[in-house]
Amino acid sequence: MKSIRDIYKIGKGPSSSHTMGPERAAKLFRSQHPKADAFKVILYGSLSKTGVGHGTDTVLLEVLSPIPTEIVFSKEELPGAHPNTMDFIAMKDGQQIGSLRVESIGGGDIRLPGEKSVAGDEVYVEHSFAEIKDFCKWRYIEKLSDYVELNEGPEIWDFLMEVWLTMKKAIDEGLAAEGILPGGLNVRRRAKELYETNLAIREPALEEFQQIASYAYAVAEQNASNGTIVTAPTCGACGVLPAVLKYAQVTKGYTDDQICRGLAAAGIIGNLTKSNASISGAECGCQAEIGTACSMAAAALAELYMQNIDQVEYAAEVAMEHHLGLTCDPICGLVQIPCIERNAVAALRAMNACNMSYFLTGSRNISYDMVCRAMKETGIHLDHRFRETSEGGLAKLYNRKKSTL
Repeated sequence: MKSIRDIYKIGKGPSSSHTMGPERAAKLFRSQHPKADAFKVILYGSLSKTGVGHGTDTVLLEVLSPIPTEIVFSKEELPGAHPNTMDFIAMKDGQQIGSLRVESIGGGDIRLPGEKSVAGDEVYVEHSFAEIKDFCKWRYIEKLSDYVELNEGPEIWDFLMEVWLTMKKAIDEGLAAEGILPGGLNVRRRAKELYETNLAIREPALEEFQQIASYAYAVAEQNASNGTIVTAPTCGACGVLPAVLKYAQVTKGYTDDQICRGLAAAGIIGNLTKSNASISGAECGCQAEIGTACSMAAAALAELYMQNIDQVEYAAEVAMEHHLGLTCDPICGLVQIPCIERNAVAALRAMNACNMSYFLTGSRNISYDMVCRAMKETGIHLDHRFRETSEGGLAKLYNRKKSTL
């Protein structure tokens, strides 16, 4: 299993698979063909169907500029290929001099078909939560964050501190911003309004909801407006983890160093899900993005609350279990509706999952490894219309409603 640095990537939204991944692929291909005088990029599957809304064509043109580049949104089906597949073609004097097929597998990572992900080396020997638990028991390790430090080295804390400070900045910037999000849906930013609204009554449950939801909205809106965020594990689900950690810090007084401990535990959950299932909405639906983000957030909270490793696992498992089957059907291919709202709902669900783990861990029957496998199986069997193609669900009904007005 790779470093948790592979989960947390600092970059600009709105989509890790549709902008960050293609950006990396374009840079790789351009470096391989410095003499090309023209490029052609063919987008397939989800990249073709929602690429415009996610800005895929824009980022490709920016990276390959000033070399003339043709972007083709292909309707061709590629049996057995990843839903986020693209072909790069380099030309010189009208002749093809090179080509490369690349898959954008989620979280900003890319893969060449038949090869491993274009990312770092393996860092962890263990590849399941059961193996991690056995190792920690054998070594008398009581916290997942200590397990992370043992494998990653003490320098991981500087990296996680940068991640956390970036997350906090995204919250602050999102809470201060107003106006309409780009893309044509005329979605108004709501984070600032949500945060500043004075409640008519003092109700603790409402106050908790207001605070957590405003943080999640702030980050998700920053992502939708091409702001700088951290994938956790993706751009579309980037508001869940920062929201619960910010709330924990504000209400419980955790230091930044302590918050990084939570990020370490969350990173393990994200890595396990990415390695054994998927974090790609185009491959497994929104359960792979928001579901994983919710599991990461629940695990982070359990780690902060000094729960044991069994409780951390249960918190993550509950969070994922109740996102199974969640479709990815972004309206107009934009990471706005229902994506922003889902970040807030998932953040609140992470709080509940962590609370359940405190009381009920001893009675559980489902492991995180099991629910992770179930998520992958569920995602693979979801109809393609519900896997980030904007051809079904809310996206289809919204377009139909618009056409009959």
